[in-house]
Amino acid sequence: MNGQVEEYSVVVVGAGMGGIYALHRFAELGHSVHGFEGAPGVGGVWYHNAYPGARVDLESDSYSYMFDEELYTGWDWSERYAAQPEILRYLNYVADRLDVRRNLSLSTRVTSAQWNPEENRYLIKTDTGRTVRARYLVMATGNLSRPKDPDFKGLGDFEGEWYQTSHWPQTPVDYAGKRVAVIGTGSSGVQAATEIAKTAGHLYVMQRTPHYVVPAHNRPADPVKKERLSRKVLEFRDESYATPVGYVLPPPVGRGVDYSPEQRLQILETRWAFGGQCLLSTFTDQGTNIEINDVVSQFVRSKVAQQVDDPQTVAKLMPTSYPLGTRRLVIDTGYYPIFNQDNVSLVDVRDNPIERITATGIKTREAEYEVDVIVFALGFEAFTGALDQANVRNEHGQQPSDRWAYKPQTYLGLMSNAFPNLFTLTGIQSPSVLANFFTLNNYHVDLVDKIIGYAEEARAERVEPTLDAEKKWGDHCNEIAEPMLRRAVDNYMVHVNRYDGSRFFLPYAGGFDRYVADVDEYLGEKYEGFEFTS
Repeated sequence: MNGQVEEYSVVVVGAGMGGIYALHRFAELGHSVHGFEGAPGVGGVWYHNAYPGARVDLESDSYSYMFDEELYTGWDWSERYAAQPEILRYLNYVADRLDVRRNLSLSTRVTSAQWNPEENRYLIKTDTGRTVRARYLVMATGNLSRPKDPDFKGLGDFEGEWYQTSHWPQTPVDYAGKRVAVIGTGSSGVQAATEIAKTAGHLYVMQRTPHYVVPAHNRPADPVKKERLSRKVLEFRDESYATPVGYVLPPPVGRGVDYSPEQRLQILETRWAFGGQCLLSTFTDQGTNIEINDVVSQFVRSKVAQQVDDPQTVAKLMPTSYPLGTRRLVIDTGYYPIFNQDNVSLVDVRDNPIERITATGIKTREAEYEVDVIVFALGFEAFTGALDQANVRNEHGQQPSDRWAYKPQTYLGLMSNAFPNLFTLTGIQSPSVLANFFTLNNYHVDLVDKIIGYAEEARAERVEPTLDAEKKWGDHCNEIAEPMLRRAVDNYMVHVNRYDGSRFFLPYAGGFDRYVADVDEYLGEKYEGFEFTS
């Protein structure tokens, strides 16, 4: 099709959780729709993050599409917390069942998407030479999909192998018996280190900032629970919509200040025994009251000492520089006990920073570590990285991130003024990374469908939020985030204005359930806040 301009009503960029559902939904509604995915397969982040130990940190039963009963009941998870290979098989199963591949081009990366105001269309170009026009552009590229590239002096001199957890090879990597360094101890680094420690000759875990790590208590999937959920799939989805995080967990027990110290400890032990994310929402005031947060934080710290033998290592693993919940909580399957193994060493690179990569390993200020393999677990260019990579531009030549340089500016976390007909699924000022992506993508795609449907009924060719609506939504998001402890801690969810130091929390912080209610209130029956232009 080189040289020809293809015409579509909707173009979807990305074939992860959101892209797969969007392709299905828009085709089901009769739109001419096509999707582009840069990878050779579907799955998005679960295609690329194939590193050893990669595993979901939400329970598998909830980490699923719940819009179709037959689709849900047709798949059985093997574990409470599924590993990456199984999640990727699941997403391929869904893509096949929904027949989305007929409208999808793999190994095709969007290189530009330029809005043409005279045609009210996006002109989209790809790295394979294809050019398409689309009335609506749906970015399903995710928030944690463009990896941070390792930026260490001397990396080109390294004679061994090096890999990124966020862009792992699809062919097996052999690290058994070898000297391995894992740089980074966020969720990916913790998972990779836990698995690599099983067979590495020696593993150096290079930690700058220790994280709060809590157990998953992973086990085989519960068939009784699956059968119960299969009888009420759509009801289960609605229950998920009515939760703060888009999936059903034990609810908070109330304010921590209303319990005695003994009662708090007993409650926390119960949460620890349940495992997973529920510790984040034990008390309703732990995200705003530093004293209650410190109770929960100290409880998790006490568990580190119970699992690691060496006192000096325990001290290094203790997260003391920030409150629990202000950075991502890490869910593990045996991380702390690896530091009792003779083949594992913890290297504190905050006090002993990495100076350069050498031909044979890693040189810190105080020592040099000879290794055969380096694994970089450095995270992502969050929120805007993949969006910028697609080079989406409005009629003024701006990218969305240009407007967000000072502060986030969206309406409902879904659209931005001056970018007509552009939808960003799970974007800034939506629950985003604080919610179950399956649930949020389901909700967002359905919402985009309703907005497009309303535009077509009004015979409008252009839809975008007004500046007033955008400001109102932004003020609302900032007001919700104002009392949160996590807003004051530097992390990828906090945008700090480089001009005046003002701070903005990027996700919508009120919870998924409140977000759904707010969207209904803001839009009303006539999709208020949007300008529909014929």
